[in-house]
Amino acid sequence: MRTLLGALALIPLTLTAIAPATAGEPIPAAHRIDLGDVHGVAYYSMAPEGLKVVATLGASSDTSPVRVAATLAPAQRIGLSVPGAEGTAPRAVDIVRDGDRIVVMVSEPLSN
Repeated sequence: MRTLLGALALIPLTLTAIAPATAGEPIPAAHRIDLGDVHGVAYYSMAPEGLKVVATLGASSDTSPVRVAATLAPAQRIGLSVPGAEGTAPRAVDIVRDGDRIVVMVSEPLSN
C-alpha cells in the first residue's frame, strides 16, 4: 500500500515536468538530488513573485516522501541535508537560483 501511495505522490511531479509550457516559458527541467540514502528530484516554474522550486525526497519506496517548496528571488538558495550515520559525514545540496533557472550543487553540510 505504501509503495502505491509513494508512486501516486510522484504523479503530480511527473505531470508538471511534462506539461506543455505557455508561450515564452521554458519547460521545467527535473534535477536529481542524491543525499546518500535519500534521493529525489527538484523542478521549478516561473511565478509572479519569483522562481518556484519544488523538491520531492524519499528514503525508499516503503516510506512517505517529503515535499519542500520555496519561491526564490534572484541569487537566493535553499539548502537540503541529511545527517550522517555515526562516523560518517552528513550530505547536503543547495538549490540555487541562477537567472531564470536553478542549479543543484553539492554543498558544505551542516554539522551533526
